[in-house]
Amino acid sequence: MSLVEPVTVTKRSIEQLTPVIGAERLARLAQAADQFRRELGDRAVWNVSSTAAGGGVAEMLQVLLGYVEDAGITSRWMVITGDAEFFVITKRIHNQIHGEFAGGPLAADDVRHYEQILAANAAELLELIRPGDLVLLHDPQTAGLTESLREAGARVAWRCHIGLDWENEATTAAWNMLRPYLTHASGFVFSRREYVPAWIPDERVAIIPPSIDPFSPKNQYLDEYTVRGILAKIGVLDGSTPSEPVTYLGRDGAPGSVTRSAEVTADGLPGPDDPLVVQVSRWDQLKDMPGVMHGFADYVAPAGRGFLLLVGPAVAGVSDDPEGAAVFADCLLQWRQLPPAVRAKVLLVTLPLDDADENGAMVNALQRHARVIAQKSLAEGFGLTVAEGMWKGRPVVGSAVGGIIDQIPPGAGVLLPDPRDLRSFGMSVRELLDDPAGATRMGAAAHAYIGQHYVGDVHLLRYERLFSSMIQEAG
Repeated sequence: MSLVEPVTVTKRSIEQLTPVIGAERLARLAQAADQFRRELGDRAVWNVSSTAAGGGVAEMLQVLLGYVEDAGITSRWMVITGDAEFFVITKRIHNQIHGEFAGGPLAADDVRHYEQILAANAAELLELIRPGDLVLLHDPQTAGLTESLREAGARVAWRCHIGLDWENEATTAAWNMLRPYLTHASGFVFSRREYVPAWIPDERVAIIPPSIDPFSPKNQYLDEYTVRGILAKIGVLDGSTPSEPVTYLGRDGAPGSVTRSAEVTADGLPGPDDPLVVQVSRWDQLKDMPGVMHGFADYVAPAGRGFLLLVGPAVAGVSDDPEGAAVFADCLLQWRQLPPAVRAKVLLVTLPLDDADENGAMVNALQRHARVIAQKSLAEGFGLTVAEGMWKGRPVVGSAVGGIIDQIPPGAGVLLPDPRDLRSFGMSVRELLDDPAGATRMGAAAHAYIGQHYVGDVHLLRYERLFSSMIQEAG
């Protein structure tokens, strides 16, 4: 049995972006791809992560590497394997980078276990990766691979998708633990300048925010009939399930249909015309699903119509997040303690991960049917669900933390200065529910902003500059 497994991606036509980005931006991307392909020669570009499903990193790689394949650039994506203890350790590092210090610093035994798991994965990677190849490692789970790959002749960059705008005891502990593994990396990629530790030289840093694919199942246009059909099928909308399958366009260009149901915890279901407030995220303590629930219960539900849907992945389906089941269980416990009249307006929804395209279509329908999208994170590396919701023309009420700050300009959503202020959150949501015309104007501005700043061509051009500089440095 192999520890390291390849991930297959579906080729995505770059030209399909033309209606979104225009001919000039498309030509710029094609020219850069041609130049980079010549610079790369017989080398390959490798991405190494800890999961192929669940969460924004895996979804984004599926999209971007599909475009890379269409451009004729040799790239591979590998997923490492770890045991439960390894992922508990790396989740603690993840939380520390976000400033949460539960459990304190890692013990020496934790560090040894982290190194042992990655040494075993590195041995298999070194059978595949050749000297001169470019390797992009993703997040704390892979940081310990850097030196072994570099010593074998690869050019290694490390991509950190998470961060915090300030330093505290927790972030210091995390970076002290990771620094020895990363010191000699050729490049570092962060989503925001504020996330870069002081010990990393500026000349080796690239700031590359993530992006959406407007044609993926999660973001493509769905008409109202399809949206309502999907929501009825997964079990979150009152009404009969359509007799004919509701379809979407898969990543391979072929029609797909939603056949699976969600796991829905609810005392009642919204009707087709009931306004929805939706937060879609992992079951992660930093996403503050319980806070969203209580903000809605205390300040939104008593004052008018509206339902809240807290939506996350099936808790057994995200291999690198052992915390998910515990967070979902806590949400369930707190949901049961709500007053019955309020509880009837709150749904806990877990979506199956068996088929990534089907899962994306489910999220798409949920966001398109929402009147308001929430992302009340306590900390956030970037929060791509914000851009995804804004792309669908929906106003987002989000915390002024991390990359959410960058995504919501004035007039295109609401930024909450204090994510723990439940009253401010609830009143902002209530105001948008009570002003449909204002919410529509805000949503239109949101859609335009994401199309200009957070589509894949911008993302790929930034990576092209990073990889080109790594090739030139190698000589």
